[in-house]
This record gives sequence, structure tokens and C-alpha cells, in this order.
Amino acid sequence: MPEAVAELIKVRQQDGASVKYLGQLRTTLNRFAAKFTCPIMEITGPDVDAWLRSLQIAPVTRNSMLRCIKVLFSFAKAQNYLPSEKATAVELIQQVRVKLDDVVLFTPEQMTTLLHSASPELVPILAIGAFAGIRMAELNRLDWSAVDLERGFIEIRAGQAKTASRRVIPISDNLAAWLVPLPRRGKIVRTPDLLTFLPALARALKIDWPRNVLRDSFISYRIAIV
Repeated sequence: MPEAVAELIKVRQQDGASVKYLGQLRTTLNRFAAKFTCPIMEITGPDVDAWLRSLQIAPVTRNSMLRCIKVLFSFAKAQNYLPSEKATAVELIQQVRVKLDDVVLFTPEQMTTLLHSASPELVPILAIGAFAGIRMAELNRLDWSAVDLERGFIEIRAGQAKTASRRVIPISDNLAAWLVPLPRRGKIVRTPDLLTFLPALARALKIDWPRNVLRDSFISYRIAIV
């Protein structure tokens, strides 16, 4: 198990994962490996669920740890440590419901203000984050070739995804409207420091910028729509 954890972190580091995400993976998975010293094939979903419940941690923290563990199991399957034809032990473990009061969303008016006040380099980051829900760490790894406006989707390859699995995200009409006028060459996030400009822009506009606010806003409004 520790060897698989070290291998996963090395691969994620080569893929350009953020220092923060690598630290989260390392902390969670080393803790997980210390608890489950048996081969990964012998670990069951109920065992993992019971362990997470025993930690008496906040729902958001527990969900974050579960996501890291699912990444490990997906990686193990991809490396043939687990049978490819069967679901992994943790795939059916559900995340804990987080109270709506714990989540802060942007209002449509706030999002409009941010987009119209942003520099051209920040517009695609804001628009894709808010209207496609892509994680900032994943967006930081993408270039414009992943954005297919003709077919209407954004492709995140397995090596770029936090969950280590490929996924395709539909481009909504409002997202397309913001992306079409932009030059679409090279990296979407041209330099990593641009991500630090977003909270600064919000502060200048007297808008709070909670952690993960773009993704949380997308998910909440999307659920309301569907």
C-alpha cells in the first residue's frame, strides 16, 4: 500500500498537480495506508466507510478524504493492482451530505459584475469555473485544445483529472457565449499566478471569495436546473 501511494503521488506530481493537492493526497493516503496494512484487494467498502465515520471529522473533511481514497483505488485499477472488470471497494461509498448553510454561492448579479470587470486573461477562468464547474487545479492543467466549441464539450483526460478518470463536460450556451470571442491558443491559465488574481478582483469589487465558490455555485445552480 505505501508503495502504491508513493507511486500515485509521483505520477500526480509529474502531471503538474498543485502543491496543496499533493499535500492533501499524501496526508490522507498515508493515514489510510497506516490503518489498512493489508493488500488493497482485501479492503472492503464497509471497512473504509466505518473507518471514516470513526474519525469524527467535519462532513466536508470526510468527503475530501473519501475523494482522495477513491483516486487511489482508481489508480490501483489502472495499474492492474485491482481487477479492471469489477467496481472498486470504495466506488459505492456515498459522500456525506453537507448543509446548504455551509456553502456560499455567487448570485447572478455578482457573477455578472466579476465577468464584466475581469481582464481578458481572467474571463475564461471565471467562465469555465462558474459555468462548467471544473476544479481550479484541473483547469490549470488544460490548454485550449481541450475546449471543443463545435461539438460543445470540454475534455479532461485521466492524467489531468483529480479523480484519475477521463470525463467530458458539456459547454452550456452561456459559457459558449463568453468563450467564442476569446483567443483560444495555448494554456487556458497562462500563468499560475493568475489564479491568485481572482480573489483580489473580488475584493476590489467588495465581493467575498470563499474557497471553491465557483465550483459550488455551478453545482448548486445545475442541481436546481436539472
